[in-house]
Amino acid sequence: MGLKQSYTVLAPVYDAIVSNATAPMRRDSLRTLTPADDDRILLAGFGTGLDIPYLPVNADYFAMDLTAAMLARARHRLGPEQRVFLHRANVMHMPYADASFDSVVLHLILAVVSEPHQVLAEAARVVKPGGRVLVLDKFIRPGQRAPVRRLLNLLIRHVATRTDVVFEHLLAHAPALDVISDEPCLAGGWFRRIQLQKKT
Repeated sequence: MGLKQSYTVLAPVYDAIVSNATAPMRRDSLRTLTPADDDRILLAGFGTGLDIPYLPVNADYFAMDLTAAMLARARHRLGPEQRVFLHRANVMHMPYADASFDSVVLHLILAVVSEPHQVLAEAARVVKPGGRVLVLDKFIRPGQRAPVRRLLNLLIRHVATRTDVVFEHLLAHAPALDVISDEPCLAGGWFRRIQLQKKT
């Protein structure tokens, strides 16, 4: 089963599985967004819209996800005053021009897709020089054995998420991005909240 099919199946129960556990991490990550009026912010891998309650109100948001069922649930979360435009698209091949966003948010998507390095490279492409990329996900450290996580990955990587992604390996594919901060936020540092900035 591919990710598009599996997340179509998971859509009705996705919030019950991840909402409470990830809410504080999402809130803390999005607090670092300080958009000017009419900034354009890309929310890549938007899912069911669990970020919506924490989005600053003065920006335009372009929210993309591969799965129509997830976006349908996100649509029901939107208030009339929120400027969030939903797009069905593949985060590994973003349908946007170079340097078209002031910020890019990658919440719980890099450890889901088959080619996470491509997603980070695409984020670096579409964000403006000086713009930020916010990452929230689970990563193992370079050289970390993590045998349980690696074994778990063999079981669930084609259904829900990967558990063997090394962020530092992904970053090598996006040399235009510099790490501003890297903080542990859940499960003994397995989940990390990372801020990146594109070189000017």
